[in-house]
Amino acid sequence: MIPEDRLRQITDRFEFLEARLNAGPAADEIAAISREYSELKPVVAQIAAWDRLKADIAEAEAMRADPEMRALAEEELPRLRAALPEAEKALQLALLPKDAADARPAMIEIRPGTGGEEAALFAADLLRMYSRYAEARGWRIEIVDLQETDLGGIREVTARIEGEGVFARLKYESGVHRVQRVPETESGGRIHTSAATVAVLPEAEAVEIDIPAGDIRIDTMRSSGAGGQHVNTTDSAVRITHLPTGIVVTSSEKSQHRNREIAMGVLRARLYDMERRRLAEAEAADRRAQVGTGDRSERIRTYNFPQGRMTDHRINLTLYRLEQILGGDLDEVIDALTAEAQARLLAEMDG
Repeated sequence: MIPEDRLRQITDRFEFLEARLNAGPAADEIAAISREYSELKPVVAQIAAWDRLKADIAEAEAMRADPEMRALAEEELPRLRAALPEAEKALQLALLPKDAADARPAMIEIRPGTGGEEAALFAADLLRMYSRYAEARGWRIEIVDLQETDLGGIREVTARIEGEGVFARLKYESGVHRVQRVPETESGGRIHTSAATVAVLPEAEAVEIDIPAGDIRIDTMRSSGAGGQHVNTTDSAVRITHLPTGIVVTSSEKSQHRNREIAMGVLRARLYDMERRRLAEAEAADRRAQVGTGDRSERIRTYNFPQGRMTDHRINLTLYRLEQILGGDLDEVIDALTAEAQARLLAEMDG
């Protein structure tokens, strides 16, 4: 059921914002008004399309009373009526509540879990997968902190990804990723199971997360590369400890000033993510029933090399094109997760 009163409210609000933009709002209002206007624009377009289709159906039904137009109306009506359910669904999707963080850049953190060196190598595979996906979508990825092993694996990595709809596309990637394959380090040809943990955090703005200077300790140290080898000779790497929570973040660029900026950005993202989780727990009695809860301990996906398949356990999706997926072709998986999340929200609205 489409709430027509709400549609009129949205349209009125959009027209008000459009008038404000045309009139030239105050400098401190432009960003907020422009953002709300951009968010409402696709919704209003769907409302207009739905209204237009209903008007066309009403006009065709009226034409049936005219003997000269009846044949044309009888021909048009089935096509118009068949298009109505699809237009209604598109409008319902447009009306779904938006995650305020969807349009933000994201911090992605990958850490090896069980499996020793093989888990570290798998963590490197995941970083490569997300890097290629970002490249394919025209996003910019920046490695914030990278700790490698001697064999090319990853002990820990934090990357910042910026572009259109980054968090909206990647937010369902948080959780435990499991791999089943014969490790490069295994001479006996046995299949091992290893895991890595992925965390995707929306970037927070400084005005949203206030961090008092007394709540942090900043240490400088030498940057190090694979196997602990020094990549420069200056104490430029920065480690920030958030004393109230014990969160520790590091950044190892060559500029100490840039490292402080990056590390504070990561810290804000983690604190913002903690607050989002706290609010989500308060709002949802059973978040385990939702797709993409972001539970770091939840096993979300298995990559099986012997069978060339990937399975996402949350939606029982199995695809037999593992090589392409690890090569960054993630759209089919992410689209399916997004559709499932939208279906649940629609069910809640109908209920």
